[in-house]
Amino acid sequence: MSAPSPTKTIGLLAYDDMQALDLAGPLDVFGGANSLAHGTPPYELCTIGLQACAVRAENGLSIVPAHALDDVPPLDTLLIPGGLGARLAINRDARLLEWLRERAKDTRRIVSICTGAYVLAAAGLLDGRRVTTHWHYADDLARRYPALHVETDRLFLRDGCFATSGGLTAGMDLALALVEEDLGASAALGVARYLVMYVKRPGNQAQFSTPLAAQAQGNGRMGALVDWLLAHLDENVGMERMAEQVAMSARHFRRVFAETFGVTPARFVEKLRLEQACMRLTQGRAPIERIASSVGFNSADAFRRAFRARYGTTPNEYRERFSG
Repeated sequence: MSAPSPTKTIGLLAYDDMQALDLAGPLDVFGGANSLAHGTPPYELCTIGLQACAVRAENGLSIVPAHALDDVPPLDTLLIPGGLGARLAINRDARLLEWLRERAKDTRRIVSICTGAYVLAAAGLLDGRRVTTHWHYADDLARRYPALHVETDRLFLRDGCFATSGGLTAGMDLALALVEEDLGASAALGVARYLVMYVKRPGNQAQFSTPLAAQAQGNGRMGALVDWLLAHLDENVGMERMAEQVAMSARHFRRVFAETFGVTPARFVEKLRLEQACMRLTQGRAPIERIASSVGFNSADAFRRAFRARYGTTPNEYRERFSG
């Protein structure tokens, strides 16, 4: 592995009450690229504190930043981790916000992990841009910063020189995408294998699975319905049958389902089927026709059309891209 351009300096902000994984995860991705490089490492990694003193993460981990705000070298990429401190404290630090505005003028990429988006939003850097964050805080972010276009179902996304990611491990996926941007697909695949990660294409994965989202939103009979659906995806699971499972009339079920999950039953089932298909595509080499049937599609053609409409690629391309 070799870098096609000079060493890039990556700055990672460290502050009290940050989420430790938001810093350590991307740091290990960029560090993995350095470990696998032949010759000069492609990245110079530096942690940045608001002051020249140790910080304490939410989980109690203490970190001593290598730089304070007033002695940070020129950066190629600046990364802002999320955490309680990002939501409640440093997004009100006038000195930090002004520093971010100045740095944004000559930094190639500005990246937020999880709720690190609160800090960039407070600095006004994300106004008018498409962003994502941890699903649990997406509504709050949109309410507090109405100039942002918050997309809750994205693993990560780019808008100009700004990149934002969903929660926690999504920051590693975003960092891996940045490695691919800098060093190429083979380098990113090498890092993914080294860290035992999937290689993910930017922006085409939901940041959390449909079943997990449903568990967070549903309860009682509606929560149990998701488990039933997962066990019966290869069958005809129309609205009437789903309504029977939760002992509701079809009309009442349609209303309760939409209120609970925010989509129609048919749309939810299709998302669930396609997500399960993604898992099966990357976990084995079963024929496309068999996978289509196993998740409830009447034909391989119908499956391919639905898959392309949702993910922007074919099932075979997806398998080759993500099975690594």
